[in-house]
Amino acid sequence: MLKAVYGGGGKGMRIAWNAQEFAEKLASARSEAMKSFGNDEMLVEKFVEKPRHVEVQVFGDHHGNYVHLWERDCSVQRRHQKIIEEAPAPNMTHENRLKLGESAKRAAAAVGYVGAGTVEFIMDPKGEFYFMEMNTRLQVEHPVTEAITGTDLVEWQLRVAQGERLPLTQEQIPLKGHSFECRVYAEETKDGAFMPTAGKLNYVDFPSEEARIDTGVVSGDEVSIHYDPMIAKVVVWAENREAAAAKLNSALAKTRISGLPTNIGFVRKVLDHPEFQAGNVYTDFIPDYHDQLFAKTEKPAEILIEAGIGHVLKGFLRQTQPENGVFQSLPFFRANLQTVYSYQIEGTDVKVQFINENRVNVSYANSSFEVLLNDLEKIGKNEIKFTLEANGRRWSVKAKDLNNSLIITGFGSQEYDTPAAHTAFGDLSGAATNSSAIAPMPGIIEKVLVKPGDAVTSGQALVVMTAMKMEYIIRAPEDSKIEAIKCQPGKNVPKKCGFGAI
Repeated sequence: MLKAVYGGGGKGMRIAWNAQEFAEKLASARSEAMKSFGNDEMLVEKFVEKPRHVEVQVFGDHHGNYVHLWERDCSVQRRHQKIIEEAPAPNMTHENRLKLGESAKRAAAAVGYVGAGTVEFIMDPKGEFYFMEMNTRLQVEHPVTEAITGTDLVEWQLRVAQGERLPLTQEQIPLKGHSFECRVYAEETKDGAFMPTAGKLNYVDFPSEEARIDTGVVSGDEVSIHYDPMIAKVVVWAENREAAAAKLNSALAKTRISGLPTNIGFVRKVLDHPEFQAGNVYTDFIPDYHDQLFAKTEKPAEILIEAGIGHVLKGFLRQTQPENGVFQSLPFFRANLQTVYSYQIEGTDVKVQFINENRVNVSYANSSFEVLLNDLEKIGKNEIKFTLEANGRRWSVKAKDLNNSLIITGFGSQEYDTPAAHTAFGDLSGAATNSSAIAPMPGIIEKVLVKPGDAVTSGQALVVMTAMKMEYIIRAPEDSKIEAIKCQPGKNVPKKCGFGAI
């Protein structure tokens, strides 16, 4: 493992699997470290296979007092960056938990640390743990620690900074229930690409009544290419891990974001995975279960039912006098003539037929459902809510009309007819099109590693570029010869810019 001395968030970190890879990985890690931290000094560490990423919150004051506030498991990651964090760590014995906490506390005391800090460890499948690093700050995932201990760590920081003693002793710090945090990113997760996206967030709405939402964006804000694409953190607490995971899943299902793709649907697949539910998490969880997490599955009937009815009711949203009733909002409605409305939803032809104001028939392929529609109500600007009963289920649905798209939130949260205005960055590999290496996203060219006339082999590094705080290597898609190079170091390039013919 090659890792920047000043590293964090997976930046400046590479794995060299053999001697042949070492030089290239070292150069890449040092370059990224210099740009991110202004220092390219590196550490070389033992790489632990199937590791867990477990960290301990510690605190010290000016009077020589030190405590730990239990541990967090941050193992579910992509690109070495955390997606789901939880506290306490699952499947850990109390004996190991105490040992881990005391080790972290001793580390803080050894350097006379004052304030909030996080001591991070790598834990192997046998439960042995190894010191990784200490972050001298509160981290993004500190709310899960606050949730299980009933503390306000920012308040603790302020009290310690003005010379007060720590508010609690080690024996007084509780460990109650279980907490999860999910990082919501603007990114395209299809097939495991996890490509950051940039552009305008047309609409943002979080279920703040169900979860703690830490965010700095509102509807209409931009996700920039210059920063990390995280939109928000969604944090929940419950009496046990199973209940907390279900609560997080529910909160994500009710989160509505329009304009850019997000990782919400993917995170919900992780939460539903049986190995995650069993607490068997480690840093390679996503690649090891790639085929299951990215398997194409049929949309649940409930998704197509609510989407079909929501599309038909779109006209009701635009009525100036909604008391006129649902039928006056339906296009082409005629008394005694049951019009069938057809929609292409998620690649499926869905037909919707209103029998009366409360009974609807929804059909697609060889399936047909008799649906009860009740409690239709206009609840805000261009927004309605209603309840549906079908297929043995009863559930609530909200539909919001954004003019160019429609967000349906009920069994899930889906956006339909999304305009193609957002920027999705595509494949990390810089896949070839018409025998060219292509920029997968807007960025800055750092290095051009070849020249016209060079013969290259498939997978050989051609260009190094940086974007959204990360460094990417564009590789040759096949054995070929460089004909031309159409980029220069230090210059910006747009998405899908051709680097040159090969």
